[in-house]
Amino acid sequence: MMTKTSKSDLAKIIAFTTISTLITTQQALAAEPVMEKCYGIVKAGLNDCQTATTSCAGSATKDSQADAFLFLPKGLCEKIVGGSLTVPKTTVK
Repeated sequence: MMTKTSKSDLAKIIAFTTISTLITTQQALAAEPVMEKCYGIVKAGLNDCQTATTSCAGSATKDSQADAFLFLPKGLCEKIVGGSLTVPKTTVK
């Protein structure tokens, strides 16, 4: 048996759905980790962005290139041997 849905019931359903979606979206955004640049650990050709000498991703010419970085979740870089949160001053022009 089908029942009629009143306009006020429909409005309540829409409001509930909208609020539920917003809450879920906010929770998902809050769960995303903060990312930071980790220098000195990249494999040749696999860096995430420019280096001190090049202007694009994937341009690192050697493994562990000091000015090439990867984006990693905050706190992870410091746990990796050779990882650094800053570019060594000798590579900055």
